[in-house]
Amino acid sequence: MNALSRALAHKRVLVSVGSGGVGKTTVSATLALRAAVDGRSSLVCTIDPAKRLANALGLNALGNVEAEVPASAVAPLGLTPRASLHAMMLDMKQTWDDLILRHAPADKREKILSNRFYQSLSSALAGSQEYVALEKLWELRNQRDYELIVLDTPPTAHALDFLEAPNRVLDFLDNEAARWLLTPALAAGKVGLSLFNLGSSYMAKTISRFTGTETLQELANFMLSIAPMNESFRERARGVRELLKAEQTGFVLVTSPGRERLDEVMHFHRLLQQSRMEVVAVVVNRVHPLPDPALRQEARGLISTRRAKVETTLDEMTLLAEQDARGIAELQAACGDTPLIQVPRFEMDVHEIGALWRTGRFLMGEELIPTPPAPPSPA
Repeated sequence: MNALSRALAHKRVLVSVGSGGVGKTTVSATLALRAAVDGRSSLVCTIDPAKRLANALGLNALGNVEAEVPASAVAPLGLTPRASLHAMMLDMKQTWDDLILRHAPADKREKILSNRFYQSLSSALAGSQEYVALEKLWELRNQRDYELIVLDTPPTAHALDFLEAPNRVLDFLDNEAARWLLTPALAAGKVGLSLFNLGSSYMAKTISRFTGTETLQELANFMLSIAPMNESFRERARGVRELLKAEQTGFVLVTSPGRERLDEVMHFHRLLQQSRMEVVAVVVNRVHPLPDPALRQEARGLISTRRAKVETTLDEMTLLAEQDARGIAELQAACGDTPLIQVPRFEMDVHEIGALWRTGRFLMGEELIPTPPAPPSPA
């Protein structure tokens, strides 16, 4: 039983993190599938709207509510899941709207939903997607009874974005500097927001020259409407941080063996450890396997021109495998005792249940990639 097998048996939350384009969604779906087959009710919450993933799970589409994956989807594998498997795709705008409808005072909801600052926050503000992903995780963990939830996080350009983005959103919602600038408007309350008629600050007047009075008043309206929710936001943020550090939560770092990806995951690994969050394993996805030696033997029986082409291809494949092996050795050295699990580059994208299951065999250590030993580092 390897690290991911143990995590599937004992953890309640697995958070799949890493850069975009490294296969996080596939890994997340595969982990939830394996857990359900093994007997733990599971939910995969994905950010990726790829229709092929939904089809692989026997669903027409994924939406912002949980959908049960039919047992018939697993039938081609000759398996019967011992527990239910659900899947959903996080809709950022809808999740924000649901959050406002649940927690905002009744007389503030429509004002918030129609405010254009809120509309930017809920659809485009940097960090907003990360924030609602963690909000959704906290909600699901507290309001559902799944034995395992696998969260596929938004792709991040930089490792720090995922951990810091929720705090940036909270800082925006509870910005003391903005409150100071907008004090006259905020103090007016229901009497009416007119920055200049109320003797607003010199700074607010200066800013209004660049943004326009109407824009500044809209911001004041938004800050006034959202203010009653600030303590609720902070309370849930504390709950999210506790959940991420809990013993039953683990992180799965997903990367590919490219140089820039490896640097990113090494940095992310350090940040998670410094934040006292458990890294269950690092998954190196799309690794080039070492060509089967039998292929070179077969090539010797070909006519000379064809043999040269085949041997050139095999040399290129060997070179790619050796490059990946060097990078993986460096990654292992940087990550210390954290288990590294390798998944090969498949000939076709993973878009059907059989490919998901095969991915799982590598994740669980039931199949291993033939790889060359990494050459020693230069002195």
